[in-house]
Amino acid sequence: MIIKTIVLFGIAALLAIFAVSILQSEEGAEAPAMTAAPVVSEALSETPAQRRIDYRRLDARIQRLMQEENLVGLAVGVVENGEVSFLKGYGKRAADSDAPVTSDTVFRWASLSKGVAGTLASKLDARGAIGLDLSIANYSRSLQLPGGAQVRASVRDVLSHRLGLWRNAYDDRLEGGQDPAIIRRALSGTQLTCEPGTCWSYQNVAFDAFSDVIEKTTGKTYATVVKQELFGPLGMDSASLTREDLVTARNWAQPHSAGGRLLDVDMDYYRVPTAGGVNSDIGDLVTWMQAQMGQYPDVIAPAVTREAQRALVDTPNERRRLSKYRERLSDPRYGLGWRIYDYAGHQLVGHRGGVDGYRAFILFDPAEKTGIVAMWNSNHGKPHGLQFEAMDLYYGLEFRDWLRLDQG
Repeated sequence: MIIKTIVLFGIAALLAIFAVSILQSEEGAEAPAMTAAPVVSEALSETPAQRRIDYRRLDARIQRLMQEENLVGLAVGVVENGEVSFLKGYGKRAADSDAPVTSDTVFRWASLSKGVAGTLASKLDARGAIGLDLSIANYSRSLQLPGGAQVRASVRDVLSHRLGLWRNAYDDRLEGGQDPAIIRRALSGTQLTCEPGTCWSYQNVAFDAFSDVIEKTTGKTYATVVKQELFGPLGMDSASLTREDLVTARNWAQPHSAGGRLLDVDMDYYRVPTAGGVNSDIGDLVTWMQAQMGQYPDVIAPAVTREAQRALVDTPNERRRLSKYRERLSDPRYGLGWRIYDYAGHQLVGHRGGVDGYRAFILFDPAEKTGIVAMWNSNHGKPHGLQFEAMDLYYGLEFRDWLRLDQG
């Protein structure tokens, strides 16, 4: 895989640096509990003409973040101008273990998985294999909306959360162990908040009706088609969509509560794979971000990413949720499994994810081909601010403590 080749180059560069300086060994001695994978192409990070982001400053902020209580492990990757410029693991795979998080440690993507569904849908629509604007009822028998409204809802409406249901409808039943298909049928007994296609309300169970679309049109499981169409061609060898794949990985991060307690890996959101089923290491998540920037046009054509990332609906709840960033962030919208924002005059695309014991984010500027991804194995909330600190460094904006490290 391309990233693994770059990582080898980065290791060689670091060894060369070690020959003339003991800086690296000193840093390792200062933070033994935060054993890290190599910074990719660290030498380039010191050349302002080629790199805008100060990676030593970024790393220092992350090192300080890792001192937060109950933040167990974290993996971070940055792409600048289309190239992998930073790839590093921090902390531990489990609170009761000394095994370090590295660039090969597998985490859960949680709702970052929705962008996979949106991209796959856009790709298959461009091929003529499915119709984004056709009724979801053409493909899914399990999704039943009040008054037969599923007939008036399109595949595009499913993937952009425009079904007229209340927020996170029947997630509690999913978490209670019920079959997702049965839950989707039970949605017929609810009340619509609006006509499908006219308002936004975030879903997981209903979103996974897209699994039915794939199975009906291909005769294969969603996981199989994702690997054939996306993960395989992109060389994302660590990427998978099952609980078994996660817990049998040679190097995987175990989940923890916000208080640092070790948790079991639950099955709930693996049963809605389009909404929250993907696992991978940080390198493969970086590859995924590069593909969304147009760096792998033979796998994901530019027209496909444009369609998936096209803003379709305003998301007022997101505006309230991200109010602490309102100085620079505005106009939150949603496409096909992707969130779209205006940030200090730049259009950003991304998503956040969270399942019990895991959190993640992806955020990038498609025009600049620059962005950041991170995954961590706890319910800790502070790392989310890292995405905006990284983009501020790239844009040359005045520093803001988005990580809230000085606010307790």
